[in-house]
Amino acid sequence: MPEPRDIVAEGTATEGGTEDSGDEEEARPGYDCVEIIGGSKVRSHSKPYMASIQAFNKTRKRFTHVCGGALIKPNWILTAAHCKMELMGKKQVVLGALSLSKKEKGKQIFIIKDMIVYPSFNHKQQKNDIMLLKLKSKAKPNSFVNFLPLPKSGDDVKVGTKCNVAGWGITAAGNSQPSDMLQEVNITIIDRKKCSEYYKNNSQITDDMLCAGDKRGGKDACQGDSGGPLICKRVFRGIVSFGDGCGKPKKPGVYTRLSKKYLSWINSRIKASSNTEI
Repeated sequence: MPEPRDIVAEGTATEGGTEDSGDEEEARPGYDCVEIIGGSKVRSHSKPYMASIQAFNKTRKRFTHVCGGALIKPNWILTAAHCKMELMGKKQVVLGALSLSKKEKGKQIFIIKDMIVYPSFNHKQQKNDIMLLKLKSKAKPNSFVNFLPLPKSGDDVKVGTKCNVAGWGITAAGNSQPSDMLQEVNITIIDRKKCSEYYKNNSQITDDMLCAGDKRGGKDACQGDSGGPLICKRVFRGIVSFGDGCGKPKKPGVYTRLSKKYLSWINSRIKASSNTEI
């Protein structure tokens, strides 16, 4: 069965609020995350837009990685809507990280002020899986932290296009051995009709989705990568959403495509929020 690609945060707290690294006490990131399927470690600070979205684990008494995301504005993260289920208690965003467990001078840590889910998100049907996170304070851009521009158009991505996805997700289906280093893998856009056939008994693949993987299997996003950005020809084109296992032949990963309707929604919500601030 297709499954979302977040990591279930056991022992999640039920109260809100953490500290960021600005004017308040720093909250320490956790490292309950593992890697991309068939990938390799990201070159130092080559993806300064990557965000680790974390929930407080009461059992382990620390923050642990749940989902990925992309910094698109100084205080806005774009991620997957299904990640919200693991973010009901204390939560934070870590930017500028390669290793989530080590102290790194480029890290910036923020409280999540608001979670804005696309209004017609359907978890059961896995449709409209997109969410904005508003941070309590603004990120400071530098060589470690920077923005990922939204695409100028919601054009579809051609079959066969080479893309890249990164995250802190698991290295093999069923594997839970932690590794806290940011990973990346190159994958290829797969024909939507073929993808629909692969998923015909489980999920409807809509025009607002992209499928990507490797025809032989072995290269994919996996649990813990949800919400991370899909980059095609240096353009932000999609968000990690779900898959059937990880890295299986004829079971490519499915991504929310940044179509025109989603881009309009993102821009309108950010503008509306800015207009309400004093």
